[in-house]
Amino acid sequence: MANGMIVIDKPAGWTSMDVCAKLRGMFHEKRVGHAGTLDPMATGVLPVFIGRATRAVEFAADSDKEYIAGLKLGVVTNTQDATGEVLEERPVSITGDQLRAALGRFTGDIEQLPPMYSAIKINGKKLYELARKGKEVERKPRPVTIYELELLGWPDAGEDFQLRIRCSKGTYVRTLCHDIGQALGCGGCMSSLRRVKAAGFTLADSIALEAVQAAVDRGEGEELLLPVERLFAGVPVLVLRGAGAEKKVRNGSSLSAPRLADGEYRVYGADGTFLALGRAAGGTLKTVKSFFEV
Repeated sequence: MANGMIVIDKPAGWTSMDVCAKLRGMFHEKRVGHAGTLDPMATGVLPVFIGRATRAVEFAADSDKEYIAGLKLGVVTNTQDATGEVLEERPVSITGDQLRAALGRFTGDIEQLPPMYSAIKINGKKLYELARKGKEVERKPRPVTIYELELLGWPDAGEDFQLRIRCSKGTYVRTLCHDIGQALGCGGCMSSLRRVKAAGFTLADSIALEAVQAAVDRGEGEELLLPVERLFAGVPVLVLRGAGAEKKVRNGSSLSAPRLADGEYRVYGADGTFLALGRAAGGTLKTVKSFFEV
C-alpha cells in the first residue's frame, strides 16, 4: 500500500481535487488529500498526502504560503481574477511611490472580506454556488497576515505587475489584488498565480503529474513518495528506549517524561519507525497524532 507525501507542481486548468483524483488512480489508494487549495487558474506547489500520511494534512494546511501573483490594474471582475466577468475598466496612472505606499498598507495583520466566488459555506451553501445564481450574501471580514509583499520590478507597457507574497493560511491573493486596486483608485484583479512555497516545500521539491505517471508506468511510482515525517523536519526527534514506552505510545497513552523540555517532538521507536507527533508539557508526553500502521 502506498503511504507518503508527494509535492505536485499543479498545472493550470486543474482543481486541487482533480490532482488528488488522478493520484488516487495512479497509486490505487482511496486515501488521498491535499494541503491548501489552489484555484484552477493557479499553478505551483501542492503537497499531496497518500495513505496513512493523510493524517498529516491538517498540519500542512495550517502553514504559511508564498506566491508570485500577477496584478492587472484598471480592471475589476466579479471573481477578482482574470477569469471573471469584467465589471469595470478604468484608466491607470500611478507612480512607483503610490504603488509602494499601497503595498505597505496591506503588509502585516489585515482583514479580508472573503470573495463570493469561494468555497466558504454560509448557512450550508457554498458562496460560489450562490454567486453563480447572481446572489450576494453578507460576509464577515477575516483576519489574515501578509508577512511580505514585494513588487518584482516595474513592468513594460501593457504588462502586468508581479508581486511576491508570503502570507498566512486563509489569505485570498485575488482579494489582495482587488483591494490593492481599490486602494489605488483604479481597480485591479489577479491575472496569474503561482505558488512557490507551501508546508515548507518549494518548487524545487515538486514534480509534474506527467512525470509521476511515467514513474508509475515504470513501476517506480512509490519511489517518488516522501516519508511523512519530512513535514515535521524542524521538530526535535525523540527516540523511545524500551518496549514499554513504545507500547504506551502505540496505545495512545501518555508517558512520564520529567526531564523532557516542553514542546513538540517527532517520536520514533527504537527501530527507527516514525510513530507519532508528540507534545511534552509539565513532564508528560502526549500523542498529538499517530502515524504508525495499526
